[in-house]
Amino acid sequence: METLAYGFPKLGEKREFKNLLENYWKGKISEEDLIKGINALRDWMVGLYKDTVDLFPSNELSYYDFMLDTAIMVGAVPSRFGEFKGLSTYFEMARGSQALEMTKYFNTNYHYLVPELEGTDFKLLKNYPLEEYLYFKSKGIETLPKIISPYTFLKLSKALVKGSSPLPVYHLSKIERFEDLERYLLALLPVYEEVLKQLRQEGAKVVLFEDPALCYEMESQEWDLVHEMYKRLSEHADIYVMTYYDSVSDYKRFVDLPVKALGLDLVSNRENLENIRKHGFPSDKKLIAGIINGRQVWRASLTEKIRLAEELLKYAQHLIISNSCPLFHLPVSTQPEEDLPVHQVQIEGLTSLSLKERLAFAKEKLQELNLIKRAIEGDQQARMMVEKVENIVSVPFGVNQEVRRRVNALTERDFQRELDYKERIKLQQEILRLPTFPTTTIGSFPQTEEVRKIRASYTAGKVSPKEYEEFIKKQIQHVIRVQEEIGLDVLVHGEFERTDMVEFFAQKLEGIATTKHGWVLSYGSRVYRPPIIYGDVYRPSPMTLNEITYAQSLTEKPVKGMLTGPVTILNWSYYREDIPKKEIAYQIALALLEEVKDLERAGIKIIQIDEPAFREGAPIKRKDWDEYFDWAVKAFRLCSRANPQTQIHTHMCYSEFNDVMEYIYQMDFDVISIEASRSKGEIISAFEKFKGWDRQIGIGVYDIHSPAVPTKESIRSVLERAMKVLPKELLWVNPDCGLKTRRWEEVVPSLKNMVEVAQELREKYATV
Repeated sequence: METLAYGFPKLGEKREFKNLLENYWKGKISEEDLIKGINALRDWMVGLYKDTVDLFPSNELSYYDFMLDTAIMVGAVPSRFGEFKGLSTYFEMARGSQALEMTKYFNTNYHYLVPELEGTDFKLLKNYPLEEYLYFKSKGIETLPKIISPYTFLKLSKALVKGSSPLPVYHLSKIERFEDLERYLLALLPVYEEVLKQLRQEGAKVVLFEDPALCYEMESQEWDLVHEMYKRLSEHADIYVMTYYDSVSDYKRFVDLPVKALGLDLVSNRENLENIRKHGFPSDKKLIAGIINGRQVWRASLTEKIRLAEELLKYAQHLIISNSCPLFHLPVSTQPEEDLPVHQVQIEGLTSLSLKERLAFAKEKLQELNLIKRAIEGDQQARMMVEKVENIVSVPFGVNQEVRRRVNALTERDFQRELDYKERIKLQQEILRLPTFPTTTIGSFPQTEEVRKIRASYTAGKVSPKEYEEFIKKQIQHVIRVQEEIGLDVLVHGEFERTDMVEFFAQKLEGIATTKHGWVLSYGSRVYRPPIIYGDVYRPSPMTLNEITYAQSLTEKPVKGMLTGPVTILNWSYYREDIPKKEIAYQIALALLEEVKDLERAGIKIIQIDEPAFREGAPIKRKDWDEYFDWAVKAFRLCSRANPQTQIHTHMCYSEFNDVMEYIYQMDFDVISIEASRSKGEIISAFEKFKGWDRQIGIGVYDIHSPAVPTKESIRSVLERAMKVLPKELLWVNPDCGLKTRRWEEVVPSLKNMVEVAQELREKYATV
C-alpha cells in the first residue's frame, strides 16, 4: 500500500502567494522576484509532501488559475489578447479589462477562469507540466506531473458558436452537443500527446490526470470518446486518472479505461464504494482510494479509515490511499490556531476539549494518510495515536436543545411570505417611489489600508470599542455622502466593519467558530477564512442593526440592510457532519429571520440577503438536485419571511444560472442582482428562456475584479442587451459584486458612469 496526496494549498504559511502576486501587480517587485518567490513556495509544498507521503505531483502551483494555465498550454488564447507575451498576457487574461469569464469550479467556492475556444486550431504554446517536472528533477526529486484532462478542460470551457436573434451571430457557449465535443477533443489530443512525449523524453514515467468531469451524468457515446482519448494518451505515459466531488457516472465504463490507476472519491458519495463491493476492481489497475476528506476540516475517525483501507485491500491488488479531492479547499495548518472554543467534556483522561483538537487542515490531512498506513503496517505508536484520536472525535460538541426544538417545530407556513409578489410590489413601490432603472451597489465599498489597519488594531485590543465605533461611523458618513453625490438611488452603509460576508456573521452567531489564520484562496490572490460550524447555531443578539440604522439616519434615500443568506453561510463554511445539511441551513435561517425582523422594526425598507453560493452547493449530478434545492429554497424563504412592504433583494454571481432558473424563481425574492459584465450580458439568456419571469433584476454592468473603469458604452451595451429580453420596468443597474477589493479612484468614476447611463436611458425612454 502507498500514500498519495495532491492539491495542497499554494497560499503558504503566511499567505506568501497572495503577497507575491499583489506586490508584483503593484510594481513593488520584478518578474524575476515573483518567479523566485513562486519557486520557493514550490519547494515548500513538495517538501511537505516528501516528508509524509509516498507519491506527490508537480505542476500544482499556478500563477493564477490552473484552468488558465491549461488554456495557455494548448494555445487557447482569444484573439483579443494578441500574441502571447508571457506573464503580461497571462494576467491580462486573468484580470484585465477584457478578462476571461469567471465561474465556480464544480460545486466548490473556488473560481476558475473559463477558457474561450475560438476554433480548433490548438498548439502547444507553453508546456507547464514539463517545466515544473524538470525544476524538481534538477533537485533530485521525482514527481508525478499533473494535468487537467482534455475531457474536463472542454467540459468547463466555452466555444464560439453560431446563435440566433436576439443573441449575436456568434457567441460563447458551453460545449454541450456531442458532435462539438468530439470535434474539439480530436483537435486537442495531439497537443496533449506532444506534452506527454516531451515529459517521457525527460524521464517522467507516470502522469496524473485530473478528470472530475467524469462525475457528470454521461451518455454512452461520451464514454466511448473518453475511452479512445485515454487509449491514445496511454501510448505515451502511464496514466493515473483522478476523479472527485462525486461518484463516477458509470463505474463499469470507468474501471474499463485503458490506464494504469484509477482514483475514486470515497467520501462525498456512497456509490463508488458500493460499486467496488458489488463489481470488484480490475486486477491490472491500481486503486487510488480517496478516503481522507479534502473539503472538510474535521479529523477523520482513523479507526473507520483503517477498516475501510483493509477492506479495499481485498478488492485491489495495489492500493494507494489519498485525499478525496484537492486539498486547496483547506487552510494550511491548525498549528497557529490558539483561540478556538473549548467545551467541558467527560471522557477518559479529559475534562475539557478544544475545537482545535477535532480539526485537521491540509498539513494534518497529510499526517492522517501517513498514520493510517503506519497503523496498518503494525506501527504500535501509530496505533496508540489512532485510539487517542477516536476518543476525541466521538465526543458530542456544541449541542443546544432549544435550537433543535425550533427547527423540529417548523411547518410549511414558516416558508411562505404573507402576500404573493404581484401584491407585494405594489405596496413597495408606493413606499419607495424609485425611478425606472434604479441604481444601487451590491453592498461593500473599498476597504482601504487604513480600514484594515484600524480593524486589526481593534481585534488585537489596541483600539477601544468606542474608538472603533467612532471610526466606523466616520466611514459610513463618508460613503453615504459619496453615494448621494454620485446620485445612486438606493444606498448601502459600506460594510467597513466586515472582514468577509460570511465570517462577519459567523463571529456574531453561536455554534460557529472563526479562525485567525485559516485562509483559503477563492480566486487569484483573493482569500477568505471559512468559518467552522461545529454546533447548533443561534443568534444571541442583533448583528447589523447599529450600522444600518446609523447609515439610514444620515439620508432620506433608502439604505439597504445587508445580510448573508443561510445557504451561502453554510456552503462557504466547514459544516458539521453529524446532522443533515438542511437542518444546519434552517438553524442559520431562523437566526437571520430574527435579524430581518429587527431591521424592519427599525424602519429599514429594503433588505438584501445575498446567496452567491446558492447554485454552487448543488450536487454535480442533476438527479440529486431536487433534494438539495428543496431545502435550499426553503432556507432562503424562511429567513426572508418579511412584511409584504419590505423589499427583499438577493445577490448571486459567477455561477451558471441557466439550468437552475426554476429553483431561483421559487426563492420568492422581490429583486435579484446578478453578474453580467464579463459575460457581456449573455447571462440574460437564462431569463429569456424562463417563461413568465416577472421579478426585478439588477444587471451587473461593472466587473469589479478588474481595475479598469468601465466605459459608458460598455455599460449601455449590457443594459441594451438585457432590454431585448426583459421589460425595462424590471431592470436595476448595479456592479457585478461588492467593491471592497477596489480603490476609491476606480470606484467613483465607475459608479458615475453607471448612474449617468441609467439617467440617459430614463430620458431616452421618457421615464421617471
